[in-house]
Amino acid sequence: MAETHQLSQSAHDRLRAEYEDLTTRGRIDIARKIEVAREMGDLSENGDYHAAKEEQGKMEGRIMHLASILENAEIVADGAGGGDIVRAGSIVSVLYEGDDEPEQFLVGSIEEKRDDVMVVSPGSPMGIALLGAAIGDDVEYDSPGGSIKIEIVAID
Repeated sequence: MAETHQLSQSAHDRLRAEYEDLTTRGRIDIARKIEVAREMGDLSENGDYHAAKEEQGKMEGRIMHLASILENAEIVADGAGGGDIVRAGSIVSVLYEGDDEPEQFLVGSIEEKRDDVMVVSPGSPMGIALLGAAIGDDVEYDSPGGSIKIEIVAID
């Protein structure tokens, strides 16, 4: 059974647009590059041809990945405006035991990645510990370095 991907509407729309672009313009552009490289002659020693084929392979891999995500996507609320509990799409400020400054995490898919906040997967040990917790709760999760305790100080 395929894994369900929880995405905000904005992330879903962005991924859908990327998928549409790659399956139309992207495939046409790479086909042109391969055609031009073929016209240069001997394919066994043609660096442009091999580079274009490698680029095509990477692009087709991304297309397949996007198709899988979009096919198994569950749209969730953005989590904006705070909330009582941590859920997928929430931005959570946590304070590590012994630290003075809180750190912010977006609980969601890596496809939700933004420049201003780190992403933690809902299926990761930290994500599992955070889901369902409320402001003021102390949660604990296991990491390779041992058990880590954090306090939830804000949910946006």
